[in-house]
Amino acid sequence: MTERDIPDSWSSASGREPDQNKRLSRTEQFGETQPFDSPATGSNSKSVKRRKKNHTKGLPINSNSKETAKLSSTFGKWPRWMKSWTLWLVLIMLIPGSVGFLAMAMLLKLPAAPNCPSIFWPLASASVRLHCAQLAASKQTVNDLLQAIALVKQLPQNHPLHGEIDRFIEEWSRDILKLADESFQTGNLEEAIATARKIPEDLPAYKLVNEQVDKWQTIWSKAEATYNGAIVEVREQHWQSAFMLSAKMLRVDNQYWAGTKYDQLNRLIATAREDGDKLGKAESLANSKVVDNLLEAIKIAQSIGQESYIYQKAQEAIPVFGRKMLELAQEKLDKRDADAALDIARQIPEIAKLQGETDDFIAIADAKRSAWIGNVSGLEAAIAQAQQIDPSRPVYNEAQQLIARWQLEIEDVANLEKARTLASQGTVPNLTAAIAQVQLIPASNPRATEARQEIGRWRAQVETIEDQPYLERAEQIAIFDDINSLQAAIAQASEIRRGRALYPEAQKKIRTWVAKIQRIQDQPYLDQAQELAQSGNLTAAISAAQQIASSGRALSGEAQAAINGWEGEIRTRENWKKAQEVGAAGTPEALVEAMRLADRVSNNSILRMDANQAIDLWSQQLLEIARSQGQSDIARGIDIAKSIPRGSAAYSAAQEQIRAWQDFLNPQPEPQSQPQPQPESLPFPQSTTNGQ
Repeated sequence: MTERDIPDSWSSASGREPDQNKRLSRTEQFGETQPFDSPATGSNSKSVKRRKKNHTKGLPINSNSKETAKLSSTFGKWPRWMKSWTLWLVLIMLIPGSVGFLAMAMLLKLPAAPNCPSIFWPLASASVRLHCAQLAASKQTVNDLLQAIALVKQLPQNHPLHGEIDRFIEEWSRDILKLADESFQTGNLEEAIATARKIPEDLPAYKLVNEQVDKWQTIWSKAEATYNGAIVEVREQHWQSAFMLSAKMLRVDNQYWAGTKYDQLNRLIATAREDGDKLGKAESLANSKVVDNLLEAIKIAQSIGQESYIYQKAQEAIPVFGRKMLELAQEKLDKRDADAALDIARQIPEIAKLQGETDDFIAIADAKRSAWIGNVSGLEAAIAQAQQIDPSRPVYNEAQQLIARWQLEIEDVANLEKARTLASQGTVPNLTAAIAQVQLIPASNPRATEARQEIGRWRAQVETIEDQPYLERAEQIAIFDDINSLQAAIAQASEIRRGRALYPEAQKKIRTWVAKIQRIQDQPYLDQAQELAQSGNLTAAISAAQQIASSGRALSGEAQAAINGWEGEIRTRENWKKAQEVGAAGTPEALVEAMRLADRVSNNSILRMDANQAIDLWSQQLLEIARSQGQSDIARGIDIAKSIPRGSAAYSAAQEQIRAWQDFLNPQPEPQSQPQPQPESLPFPQSTTNGQ
């Protein structure tokens, strides 16, 4: 501890002298001799010197005065523990050591740091400014770093600490840019730019600001362009392109775009793809034109959430699906199936946004259903329903046209009902009266078509009643099945004129009776031709049947079939005869041609068995010729053997002979012998070249 650190009270002589005088007087009184020439605890050097001086002035040591004896007797009365020299030795050692430790601590104590917030900066030294600036910069916040720069940047250029201060300013400026970059990496571009531009423009490090800002803006613009491009591809449902663009974001030098926005985009694409598959399924269902499938398609499209990029397309598809349901309902209505049409229309959900059109359709369809009942009360109900359609509705004009038509139909229906009542009695006069009643309906009226149909039906009934006796008499006459009876029946049925109701049936019966007459007339000639054929005179049989075949009468088809069979038999005989003639030559070529001709014999002919036997015989002959030829010319033998037809008796043997000759001409190479193993006694393998 230095002298200046010791309080003044610690070195004051006046404060200590009364105690010293008191102790000296006690010494003089009792004649006490001190055991050590050392100061007491808490004394200083001055008191020590003073005690030494007082000792020289006091009584001599080891005096035998009465005071000494009296002091000794008093000392002998002290407690025992105060008489222990060990205790006094410990106390004497501890007290000076404690004083020394305290002094050393005060010497080594650092001066207190300056209180930066309370400093008057115009008078502060450069070291104090630098110290406080470092303290502020150590907090690593933008405001503290800017405050640190502001504290030291005003120092003059010729200041001894200017080099160190410039280094700190550049370091703190870079720290600000790092903090700004952290904002940029977290996705706060504007905050990053604003932070970077807080660096004073008069600093040399400010040139880094514009470079960094340009870099950030470039990275941000490219990332935004990639992201927006992926969104466009998602809207168009180009999933592959969208994923490729999202992968490019991983290479963006920004954690926000390469991490947060990349994950967000991937989730968005995956969700949109799932929604796109849903919409595709819905469209596929809608194309089936089935009501239940269309309802399911609307439900699927409705399940796509608003956050999806497919949401808008899904919402646009729902009215399309609803309109398809309305088209199906219209198709049913066009087929006069009003109940099915109304059932479909009522199932169209409100989300299809076709409520107005659906209501209009239901109103028209319901009115038509009433009108199609076909009676006056139904038409009146239909008119009443159509009159309730508001003039502002798009179907108002159609409703008015239907009302006008149904008003005309009421009178027509009355005429039709009266006519049907007359016609129900089924007599010719009543049917004629019914026809006259219906003819009162003008051709321009809505029920004119129905009236014409009824007229045609009732006229057919009248004609049937009138002509049925002719047809019945003709059938009774034709029952004898002779030519005269059949001709009389034909004459009776011919009384039914063309255009009458029974005319088609009469003509059908007439054709049947004519065919019977022709069969009766032509059958003897066909029987004669068949007898000629059985006797073997096929040419005469063909000539006899030819007249019937070309006549176009009832038996012409049967006669032509017989002629075709007989002509085939003639060709079969010719082929068999020619095959025998050719085969008689016995040469390989003749035998091959004979087998070819014999094979033309029809399977249905009685000559087919003879032809098969001849083919087997000729094939054996051909094989013998091939073997004989092969003894001198194997190639020639092979060619002859190959001409033996498949299915003949010698075919298998010929094939075996061909293989034998081919093996002889093209022998298989003999397998090469394996090299002999080297003797085990040889320590090293011998060279092959040396061994040869």
